[in-house]
Amino acid sequence: MAQVEATTERIVAADAETVFDALADYSGTREKLLPEHFSEYEVREGGDGEGTLVHWKLQATSKRVRDCLLEVTEPGDGELVEKDRNSSMVTTWRVTPAGEGRSRVVVTTTWKGAGGIGGFFEKTFAPKGLGRIYDAVLAKLAAEVEK
Repeated sequence: MAQVEATTERIVAADAETVFDALADYSGTREKLLPEHFSEYEVREGGDGEGTLVHWKLQATSKRVRDCLLEVTEPGDGELVEKDRNSSMVTTWRVTPAGEGRSRVVVTTTWKGAGGIGGFFEKTFAPKGLGRIYDAVLAKLAAEVEK
């Protein structure tokens, strides 16, 4: 099984604290940022950053749906980590200043992929698909915090 990784980033016209607070607001803002690939969104514990437990289903393709139960931690400044209890998937959000009133948001998702030919296709195509999904999340994030 190979490690699979998908990374997407965007510069947002808002300060890093505002952007991070929006991402960490699982009980409010976060659900509004999710495109149609996400369903059954539910905050089960917490709701603001560290200590949050959130559930959603992620439909990456017409046939592939992941049931995610994510534990949220904040291991460092401007960093949110979502670890899925149901799989090896880990998503890390990093928000850093990028000049006056601007931020860089980098989202990286990793997981242990399948072996064999299925693993080859997963490693080849899954990062592109997940990248498109997170591009949509980042576009909605920018629209939300740049108001």
